Amino acid sequence: MAFWNNWGRSAWRQFDSGDASGVVELTKRHASISLTKQGAATGNLRINLSWQMRTSDFNSRSRRGSLRHPLQMFKPEPVQAQGPALVNVDLDLAVMYELKSGSKGVVQPLGEFFGNLNEAPYIKLSGDDRFGSGSGETVYVNMDHKDDIKRLLVFVYIYDGTPAFDRTHGLVTLYPSNGPRVEIALDERAPQARSCAVVLIENVKGEMMVRREVKYVYGFQAELDRLYGWGLQWGRGYKSKV
Repeated sequence: MAFWNNWGRSAWRQFDSGDASGVVELTKRHASISLTKQGAATGNLRINLSWQMRTSDFNSRSRRGSLRHPLQMFKPEPVQAQGPALVNVDLDLAVMYELKSGSKGVVQPLGEFFGNLNEAPYIKLSGDDRFGSGSGETVYVNMDHKDDIKRLLVFVYIYDGTPAFDRTHGLVTLYPSNGPRVEIALDERAPQARSCAVVLIENVKGEMMVRREVKYVYGFQAELDRLYGWGLQWGRGYKSKV
């Protein structure tokens, strides 16, 4: 059933009409989209991170050869000595911002920097999801203040748990005020990576451009800062225990 669901989703993307109910997937080949050209540079831009804690993939590895050896699928699974491994991970959605005024900062769960939608930085984080719930984490960007925004770096980091971007079904989705939603999948192999620069939103001569980045780093915010030349000062932070 899952196979047909995924097939239908991929097929829909191939024949996407570009209307408000459609989907645009940013890839290496098709990495950017203009919010201005699709009339979505006003209102609130909603950015959502969804992910799941899931079991490790040795079950999928054992089933992967079933097409080549069909009878394997009827054999009982070997008992794992250590039992099923749960990928216990806490993904956080965050945004580094730089305004036209020169003001710079970050909106993120760590340190409870939740931002403000109607005042600078015109970015608001809805909350902190620590368990991979269906709604995930959401950031809102007030695009009515696009003229105040120079650039925004949307990134995801693993605050705690196993570095396993490729096994958490991470997906960042942008919901503009008009036009199709924009999806960026975080499923590439990046062993031990703890942070990922997902997408860069820039004001380029008045045009709001969205560009896929998907650059994995092995450190945290400070390493992403150096990569993109933000120039912020970083210190170690912790979350309160649940």
